[in-house]
Formats: sequence, C-alpha cells, structure tokens
Amino acid sequence: MSASPVLTSVQDGVGTITLNRPEARNALNQAMRPALAAAIAQMRDDKEVYAVILTGAGGAFCSGGDISAMLDTSRTGLTFRAGMRELHQWFPELVNLEKPVIAAVDGPAFGAGLSLALSADFVLATRRARFCAVFGRIGLIPDLGALHLLPRIVGMQKAKELVFTARTVEVEEARQLGMVYDVVEDGAALHAAALALARRFGEASTAAIGMAKTIMNQSFESSARTIAELESYGQAMCRGSAYHQEAVQRFKDKQPLRFDWDKK
Repeated sequence: MSASPVLTSVQDGVGTITLNRPEARNALNQAMRPALAAAIAQMRDDKEVYAVILTGAGGAFCSGGDISAMLDTSRTGLTFRAGMRELHQWFPELVNLEKPVIAAVDGPAFGAGLSLALSADFVLATRRARFCAVFGRIGLIPDLGALHLLPRIVGMQKAKELVFTARTVEVEEARQLGMVYDVVEDGAALHAAALALARRFGEASTAAIGMAKTIMNQSFESSARTIAELESYGQAMCRGSAYHQEAVQRFKDKQPLRFDWDKK
C-alpha cells in the first residue's frame, strides 16, 4: 500500500500538514488534491488546533504541478477548467483558515508550490529555499491563487516582473520582498522553528485572530465602509467572549496577560 500523499498530525494544539511525495519533490498531482482538501478541513474543524504548519517531505516544499499529467493530450479545455475549479473549492479554505498558518519551506516552492507558500500567514524558509512563478517557462499563467496573492505581497510591478520572467527568487531576496517572514539556517532546524513560532500563539484568542485575518483578507477588495462594518461585527463578537472578559479582569487585578508577544 502506497503512503498517503498528504500526512497530518496534531501535537499540543499545533497541526501539521505535510506534502508527502518526496520522490517527485511533492509535486501536486491528482491524488494529492483531495487529500490536501481533507487535511485543511481537518485542521479547520479541530477545535483544539490553534495554529497550523504547512510543509513538505524530503527536503522540498512543493515543485508545482505534476508535469506528467500535463502530457495527457486527451483532456479538453473544459476538463482542465473543471480541474481548476475543483482546486478553487478548497484553496480559499487554506487562505482563509481562521488560525495562524505557517509555511515551513525547504528547497523549491515553484508554481503551485509558490501559491501554497503564499497562502500562509508566515513563511519560514531555509537557506536552500527557492521561489518561482515558473508557469511562463511552459507557456502557462500562474494558478492556484498566485495572481491574486502575489501582487498583494510584493506589489504589482514586482509581481509582473516575477510572472513575466518566471525567474527564480533566492531566499534572501524573497525575505526582502516580504514573501518570507524569517530564514532558518537548515532543514534540520526548520520544523522546530515553525513549531516554536506556532506555539507562541498558544495563549492567544483564536477567535480574535481568526476574525482579524478574515477581515484583513478582504481589505484589498472592499471599501473602507465595508471593512468598518465587518470590524464592528467582529469587535462586538470578541467583546462578548470569555477570553476578553478574562483578559480585562487580569488587567484590573494587575495580573500578567495570558498572551503577550513581547514576553517570550
């Protein structure tokens, strides 16, 4: 029996999704798609999970789409369209997951792998990590949300350059562009660094982070008035939460707050 193309685990409230096709540098094939969708739903629905790590096995994050499947000339344009529409049923669930998502990137994050990395709230990368909107090399346009996410992260002009040239971005440039949150020296330290970052959210309000994330994810497409309305509803929900009430009481009692990022 072959190994699952996507592995999941939960450790003390931190969920990990691992792309598990190391022999193909974790290329996204037909079997991986529903498995990834199921993994995302698992992390979304597990009330004990407060943060999620997305990573790849075998020294690679994700090398993109499976090129071998692209050689199938029997598939029609409508078939390809249906496949893309299927991707966009679960990918927004990852982008909008109401929990912090950390992409732990070692090796290539090319094509769809770039999109998966950009879907995260934080990208930790090793010195070996490389990023590329590789689609143009084979006469395609970026997919899996890259055309939406990339301009918002690096700016429109830089996004056009990266898409039109399909050039590789090394890790230090990726950090300067805002694609990478922090750099880890090697793959051996990567998961530990991602886990340490994830655990710093352990005492935070998952509800407040989730609502703030959902609203911010709509900020580029929405008017200031719409965002203000969403803010009003979100803040009202948070004000009524047990977490907020406890935090206020701790403040009044001059007790340390449960969540204080500055106190590591």
